[in-house]
Amino acid sequence: MVEAMTVISIWIVPVTVMFILLVAIIKKVPAYEVFVEGGKEGLKMSVSLLPFLLGMLVAIAILRSSGALDAFIQLVEPILIKVGIPAEIAPLAILRPISGTAALSVTSEIIQVYGPDSFLGRLASTMQGSTDTTFYILTVYFGAVGIKKMGNALKIGLIADFIGIIVSVIIVTWLFM
Repeated sequence: MVEAMTVISIWIVPVTVMFILLVAIIKKVPAYEVFVEGGKEGLKMSVSLLPFLLGMLVAIAILRSSGALDAFIQLVEPILIKVGIPAEIAPLAILRPISGTAALSVTSEIIQVYGPDSFLGRLASTMQGSTDTTFYILTVYFGAVGIKKMGNALKIGLIADFIGIIVSVIIVTWLFM
């Protein structure tokens, strides 16, 4: 089974490209010219997204390096302890909706310090997989298509992230404590 999956994974991209070229030939579409035009559009879109991404990355860097994130976690730590959420996981819960890279960095730190099979390692991994980068998604995808009103999408995304965080804590606590 593994050998079959390896062979499929090696051949899937070349076969897909050949299939697309074959369909283009059959339909008499100038495939190379269409590809170049698509590449130009992709490049323009990437450049237009840079200010949004740069602003978000700067905000995250300021939040982490200023100590504001640590101060906030110290402030809410007594509440987290009362409801059974380890304070060590709070930075991940806060950063995950904002940035996948920052959240992955926090998850890596937790796993390095506590180990992958520890409660915190399992909780961080589960939380990483159960939530999404809501602000990143809204910035990139909504910015790409020019959607300005994103209030409801932001609310629903943050509610989904909150539920993902809470359910992660419940499931990991139930399974591994």
